[in-house]
Amino acid sequence: MILRLAFLGILCVTLQADSQVPYTQTTETAKHPCASLVSRTTHNYSIISADLVEATDAAPEHCRVRGAIQPEIMFEVNLPTRWNRRILMTGNGGYAGTPVDAPNRVAAAKRIVSMGFASAYTDTGHNRTVEPLGTFAYNNRQKEIDYSFRAVHLTVQTAKQLAAAYYDQPAAYSYWQGCSTGGRQGLMSAQRFPEDFDGIVVGAPVLNFTDIQIWGAWNAQALSEAPLSLEKIGIVADAVYDRCDKLDGVEDGLLEDPRACDFEPRKHLPMCSSDASGRCLTKAELGALEKIYGGVMSRGKVLFPGLPVGVEASPPSGPRQASGWNGWIIDENGPSRQQVYAETFFQYLAFNKDDPNFDWRTFDYDEDPEKMDFIRSILDATNPDLSGFRDADGKMLMYFGWADPALNPMMGVNYYEDVLETIGPETTEFYRLFMVPGMFHCGGGLGVSQADYLGALVDWVEAGKAPGRLEAARVIGGKTEMTRPLCAYPQVAEYNGSGDVNDASNFSCAAP
Repeated sequence: MILRLAFLGILCVTLQADSQVPYTQTTETAKHPCASLVSRTTHNYSIISADLVEATDAAPEHCRVRGAIQPEIMFEVNLPTRWNRRILMTGNGGYAGTPVDAPNRVAAAKRIVSMGFASAYTDTGHNRTVEPLGTFAYNNRQKEIDYSFRAVHLTVQTAKQLAAAYYDQPAAYSYWQGCSTGGRQGLMSAQRFPEDFDGIVVGAPVLNFTDIQIWGAWNAQALSEAPLSLEKIGIVADAVYDRCDKLDGVEDGLLEDPRACDFEPRKHLPMCSSDASGRCLTKAELGALEKIYGGVMSRGKVLFPGLPVGVEASPPSGPRQASGWNGWIIDENGPSRQQVYAETFFQYLAFNKDDPNFDWRTFDYDEDPEKMDFIRSILDATNPDLSGFRDADGKMLMYFGWADPALNPMMGVNYYEDVLETIGPETTEFYRLFMVPGMFHCGGGLGVSQADYLGALVDWVEAGKAPGRLEAARVIGGKTEMTRPLCAYPQVAEYNGSGDVNDASNFSCAAP
């Protein structure tokens, strides 16, 4: 039975009061009736409907255009009657396929047009309610390609054409924002189609899609041999933070950079004298932790890095069961999300011959990775040569939570360092990375998780204001509990030595 799980990618579109370029500044108005856009059907795409949506408290008047690109790519473009000459396209989560009329997509489009932007979105060529997880790719190379990169590229090109026709004026700027798969899509656009977007927000990108699925299976295999309960992970969390919380100069329940923590399971956790339960771990459980923290081994070498420590903890306002491991790495009620996503990948996308009955437990970590060349070539966004994007004067802002349980944050760090090595010091002139201590997948977690990435990007693209420090917050129930600066990697937030540790004004960005 196929589990119909949603791989979340969060759209974070917030306003920033001190943004130099106001989002809602309108310079154009619609020049033609909305319904006239149905005539824009071409050999490349078909306009299914073009409806004028009346203004409400949730959104201003706008033209909602829905269409199709061969063979099965569905898209939606929303054009506000009063336009700020910007297009914002937003990304997908997991295996995509969310319909254009899904409530969350409609709500996102309303938020975007309320800011004066034209919005664009695509389901990438399949409907997840009909073809959940990776089943859409069963014996279908075209859908794999559409999902990997083609749908996003063609949709933004179509959105630009529709906007130019509606306003008799081309877009001045085009932006991308997405997290998880949406982050990969944005990064892929910078690599393959460097002129599609002027600015790209890349959140927690699953850029090495292939190896992250292998990693998920590796972790699931380790835990199938020695299952760990959330109670045991709580013991691990206590040991990690007792040992390493103060390393960054302040005891605040956060690891500013987990790589500084020298935690080792066998050295720093109590071992049970037998298999009895208690505040200790068995030899087998310690072995499972070592495999997860050590990373995927293939032919005697590390194929993919292990999970950084710090993910084990729970948010201050949540129960122990709210651990970052819960659901993603451990699910006490069934298979973890990592296991489910890895299994569907192996069955429908990984190999040249699809096998819906492939058992993830039989994956050969020495032999099977090299059988995935085709899917790597179209799906992985790992090319560090961003010279085309640089030459197109594009700007990219990437963020990643250090406590992301779904996608190993070392992917973001390693990719950024690969780009630095490829492009050189001028990389910082167009691409910056912000690591977020304690943040889970795309948001939430132990520390701050809300920041105006889009506002910072607009300022960078249109006003030349490169972001060195972003103000971020932890907001619970509408109340701000903590603020903290996010610093452009490799800098970290350093406590000034006095004042409230929950106040960003008491921290400075400094070299680690």
